[in-house]
Amino acid sequence: MLAVAVNGSPKKNGNTYDLLNLVLQPLGEAGWESKILQAGGSGIKPCRACFKCHKLKNNSCSLEADSFNEIMPELIRADAVILGSPTYFSSLTPEMKSLIDRAGIVSGANGGLFRGKIGAAVAAVRRAGSIAVVDVINHFFLISSMIVPGSTYWNMGFGLVPGDARKDEEGAANMAHLGKMIAWLGAALKDKRAGIPQ
Repeated sequence: MLAVAVNGSPKKNGNTYDLLNLVLQPLGEAGWESKILQAGGSGIKPCRACFKCHKLKNNSCSLEADSFNEIMPELIRADAVILGSPTYFSSLTPEMKSLIDRAGIVSGANGGLFRGKIGAAVAAVRRAGSIAVVDVINHFFLISSMIVPGSTYWNMGFGLVPGDARKDEEGAANMAHLGKMIAWLGAALKDKRAGIPQ
């Protein structure tokens, strides 16, 4: 099985990246393939609401001037999608918001490409505001008919400078538990996605 994590932080090796790795570690131990894709700092542009994806129905976006159409096929291929973002004024980074807006409309235009996949949100935060980050990402998962696993707390890790989030013992333990929950859920759902209602 494949878990694809997307780092919405412009800091490629910052706290969001560390938290995503903590989630992926138990998945690797459970035999999953995994990868982290970089969205933050990549300049993914917002959806233009042109609805060409509804006409073309080719699993991609007609806006080709950024990395969205490189990331989207990996999300389609994944069994689990883990989206991580730092907290910017109680919200996502602009690239992560643009990614979920465009991924959501392309998925809907092509019959619900994410239906039945596992989706998990991860937020890095200095002090507060991360619940809104998790909430926005989870709304994307829920409207896409994805399955959202819980964990021992909200999926957030505290830190300011790179490396801080790994020192947040509760946050790090929650990420490891989240990875175990994704692995457990993936095993329970294996070979059952074909029967998901349209």
